[in-house]
Amino acid sequence: MPLAQLITPLQLAERLEAPGLVVLDCRFALEDVDYGQRSYAQGHIAGAHFADLERDLSGPVIKGHTGRHPLPDPQRLQERLRDWGVDNDSQVVLYDDGPGAFAARAWWLLAWLGKRDGVFILDGGLKAWHASRLPLSLDPPARRGGNFTGKPDMKLVIDAEHLAKRLGAPELTLIDARGLPRFRGEVEPIDPVAGHIPGAQCAAFTDNLRPDGRFLPADQLKQRFAEKLAGRAPEQVVAYCGSGVTACHNLFALALAGYPLGRLYAGSWSEWINDPSRGVARGD
Repeated sequence: MPLAQLITPLQLAERLEAPGLVVLDCRFALEDVDYGQRSYAQGHIAGAHFADLERDLSGPVIKGHTGRHPLPDPQRLQERLRDWGVDNDSQVVLYDDGPGAFAARAWWLLAWLGKRDGVFILDGGLKAWHASRLPLSLDPPARRGGNFTGKPDMKLVIDAEHLAKRLGAPELTLIDARGLPRFRGEVEPIDPVAGHIPGAQCAAFTDNLRPDGRFLPADQLKQRFAEKLAGRAPEQVVAYCGSGVTACHNLFALALAGYPLGRLYAGSWSEWINDPSRGVARGD
């Protein structure tokens, strides 16, 4: 079964009553941290549980040390997944408002814990759900305990120290999921330092999507990342962004295109700049 899988709104609507299905609503807004919970309360896909980026899908921030969205404690995340009814063999569907960035973070965390079968992102998210004229629900989801057990695969992550040592290695493909103005250091609306990690290439996560917010076909994604790889081994890809969230969108898109799962620099730019000895590049 492919590691990265999409599901359409109509396909999901037909499966909502399927036994073993778990749906997670991952909506979030960086500028309004209560947006996701508030939106969920105003209507969600029937049966969906709410998975909050900062409370559920991230660990505590340690100012001056971590990035803005550190990886969660694996045991605590495993317990939350069980609370949502996730079993080892569950089918899990993840959605957000549409671009898929927060859903992709949840997808990557499941893969990190070893759940790599039967995990789907709703293509186009709630925007596509609404476009298909499908209803939302105000009802709370049914509660049942799951039996999911996982173990973090540390081969899927790289820390700042090891990444710094690898900068300049000819086999490394380092991709930054932020938009080009932030990558170039022309603007920085969130973090105190502008720019990018030396040697990185800009691979804005939004370029994985069609104008309607759905993912590009796999062959187009394959070509997009082939240009970034330039003949280098895809196993050597390292993805980062501002805080380790939209980087997961690139990792999902790579897997959707048939490439192996690359590594995540989870601390990303917001962690990198905590140490002034680490290099900062600007421009292209």
